[in-house]
Amino acid sequence: MNYALDNWSDILHRAWQHTLLAGIPLVLGLLIALPLGWLAHSRPRWRNVLVAGSGLLYTIPSLALFIVMPIILGTKILSAWNVIAAMTIYTVALLVRTVTDALDAVPSTVTQAATAMGMTRLKRLFKVDLPLATPVISSGMRVAAVSNVSIVSVASLIGVPQLGYYLTNGYQRQYWDEIFVGIVACLVLALVFDAVIQLIARLLTPWQRVVTR
Repeated sequence: MNYALDNWSDILHRAWQHTLLAGIPLVLGLLIALPLGWLAHSRPRWRNVLVAGSGLLYTIPSLALFIVMPIILGTKILSAWNVIAAMTIYTVALLVRTVTDALDAVPSTVTQAATAMGMTRLKRLFKVDLPLATPVISSGMRVAAVSNVSIVSVASLIGVPQLGYYLTNGYQRQYWDEIFVGIVACLVLALVFDAVIQLIARLLTPWQRVVTR
């Protein structure tokens, strides 16, 4: 407790760094996964390639990916962009299947009615399919957010500043208060991400609040 009180400004600073490293890839990953998931949903022949292929990306060890990224991107080893790029890959790996399943779950009667009303496929996607798929997509986003917060902490092994620093530094010094602060801070940050995603999902699906009353 004393360690947290004595270092609260540094903890907040590293929490913000951790938030950016985990949050930016979450947004970028969703933007990439949406069209890929839609293609997998609307083109059955591409489904296995897109879903299985993206899923394989998650099997790449995080530390190895963090180290390889500077070679691919031409950045310095301590650049935050290495972590952001790597975490975007992991986010896409988790969300492509989620988006595909979410669009599959939209009732065919609804999509047929939208088509009968004269909606183009693209207009139906944004006006009907994605809004109805939002609850499932948000569930996948929650899983990806927690995963991102956890994996980002591994980047402390190569010196990228964030909350994982307290885990590695505390372990090296056998300072358990510091390790405890790192664990609790990561847990709190994951809970914050989860709460924000749930709030956004509720705002995007006002009809669900009406149904549950």
